[in-house]
Amino acid sequence: KSVKKAIKDQEVVIHLAALPFIPDSFYYPVDFFDVNTNGSVNMLWNSIKSKTVETFVQISTSEVYGSAQYAPMDENHPTTPHSTYAVSKLAGDRAAFTLHKENGFPVVVVRPFNSYGPRFTEPYIIPEIISQIMNNSKEITLGNVSTTRDFTFVQDTASAIIKSAIEKKAHGEIINVGSGTEISILNLAKKILKISKKKIKIKYDESRERPYDVNRLLCNNKKAKKILKWSPKISMDEGLSQTLSWATKNKISFDAPFKRWYYKKT
Repeated sequence: KSVKKAIKDQEVVIHLAALPFIPDSFYYPVDFFDVNTNGSVNMLWNSIKSKTVETFVQISTSEVYGSAQYAPMDENHPTTPHSTYAVSKLAGDRAAFTLHKENGFPVVVVRPFNSYGPRFTEPYIIPEIISQIMNNSKEITLGNVSTTRDFTFVQDTASAIIKSAIEKKAHGEIINVGSGTEISILNLAKKILKISKKKIKIKYDESRERPYDVNRLLCNNKKAKKILKWSPKISMDEGLSQTLSWATKNKISFDAPFKRWYYKKT
């Protein structure tokens, strides 16, 4: 009922609602399918029935691809998701395209690679590193520091999403959104330390290894550039500086490793 009410008389739906933190999906797979898969179908079907929605933007994730089988990764890259989170998101994507084809309903699937920036709410790797720095840790403890990711500043990700909502040529398309560059977690931590002007040792901690993590993500963003006329504007140094500045003022930190709400329940 709340979805139906929210969608009433709207022309565009940008569907970002999801359970997003991969380690949580390991403990709560049913919740992740309820929200990320069934929730997407609920949003889609109510949008179709509304008769007013002209564009539906399904926000997916680069995690549906699994670890890079070739790089950079384009939209034709095989989908081999490693986690329940990624499977639940991919199922939502499949539903979006099925309903698009069956109903002639205008859908765009946007697949952001790792977004980061101020106002973070989950202990992803960048907030986790910042959190350890701000807690005056003697060492930064991390898991697999050799994995690489393609980080995109949140402002650039948001710009691509907005462009996908207004560009008719995007209808029926999957569009990857990423910077087109990659960095290892070790070099990422070093970069954040340099920007924060801190000298702290980085320590490998085997207990922080996650079996559902992918080894490499690197975006081929040529399709986004061609269809959306989009390209990333914010450099990593600038983006990390903005993120650090916000974190310093707002003092948000996370227990590590992953002492989340599901631990507090037991």
